[in-house]
Amino acid sequence: MSFSDHLAQTSPFPMGVEVDYAEGCYIYDKKGKKYVDLVSGIAVANIGHRHPEVIAAIKVQLDRYQHVIPFGEFPQEPQNKLADKLASLLPDQMNCSYFVNSGTEANEAALKLAKRITGRHEVVGMKNSYHGATHGSMSVSGNEVKKQQYRPFVPGTTFIDFNEKDELDRITTSTAAVIVEPIQGDAGVRIPSKEYMLALRHRCDETGAQLIFDEIQTGMGRTGKFFAFEHFDVVPDILTIAKAFGGGMPIGAFISSKKKMEQLTHDPVLGHITTFGGHPVCCAAALASLEVLSTENWIAQAESKGQKLKDILGKSKAKQVRQIGLMLAVELDSAEEVDRVINELLKRGYITFYFLSTRNAFRLAPPLSITDDVLVEAGNQISEVIGI
Repeated sequence: MSFSDHLAQTSPFPMGVEVDYAEGCYIYDKKGKKYVDLVSGIAVANIGHRHPEVIAAIKVQLDRYQHVIPFGEFPQEPQNKLADKLASLLPDQMNCSYFVNSGTEANEAALKLAKRITGRHEVVGMKNSYHGATHGSMSVSGNEVKKQQYRPFVPGTTFIDFNEKDELDRITTSTAAVIVEPIQGDAGVRIPSKEYMLALRHRCDETGAQLIFDEIQTGMGRTGKFFAFEHFDVVPDILTIAKAFGGGMPIGAFISSKKKMEQLTHDPVLGHITTFGGHPVCCAAALASLEVLSTENWIAQAESKGQKLKDILGKSKAKQVRQIGLMLAVELDSAEEVDRVINELLKRGYITFYFLSTRNAFRLAPPLSITDDVLVEAGNQISEVIGI
């Protein structure tokens, strides 16, 4: 079966696996072929596909109610419990969540909140960053190739080099927010120094700029910590999450202190609104996913599993393998070589994917639940395709 003529597409060369069902680390097509999902649906299936506790929570909530009213009007148990769980996992000052539908929406709202808190309008973003495909998120993303057909963007954005301390003085008392991925994902897993992250936090404190951490890809244990900022002993002013947050269901959040979030409730009221954000079924799924991550030992194992995969790939002809937890970028000689490797692995039953902004590398981000034997076999297959 091909795609419907009435279904919009995002590229002229889709992967084209016709999915029948998915379970754990595997996706099965209509012909019964099994694929190992080595990208977790692009950092979504951190606990695997269709985890039984998530499915059970969805079914229980469906038997009670679905959507009843836009977010923030009725107190609802799924939202309350999810917000309480997040607060228990985060530092004390990150104690108030606003639930939205996606990562880009979370970033849009975070930028609004920062402007409201500071009364300023200028934003500092990072070169080679990626924060989403809506207009505001694109405005603060550092990929000019992806942006050039959609101008003009939101004014007042300045870009600086990631992990370069000398550029931090471009954050000033006119800066409302600095938005940054603690580990740049689409740039090909670029990991900053702890010294840089501490200096970034200090500069934001000096100037009063709000520090926004976009943890849409890096959150939920992907890097070997529940949140990537834990690697650097730095706490943001505003945190955005999505992707794996929902356990396979669409939900995002922006998170800050209760005092800061209250500024969205007055002058004007409804300073940020959403119809479907905080959908009770999605909240139930997200809560179940967080409980799984809190009770299983998968996050603690992520770094050793990722290092094992890196060691295997390091014996291949890959130019470089960048890794933190189970978040890897495998750099090759060219985009053409990346496409060859991805297509050959797909034939062998392994799903990998390219980076939007770093076309000479491909991503690996398997479910945290992946077993060592499956991981090792996948590593050997990837190395064989790349060349040893």
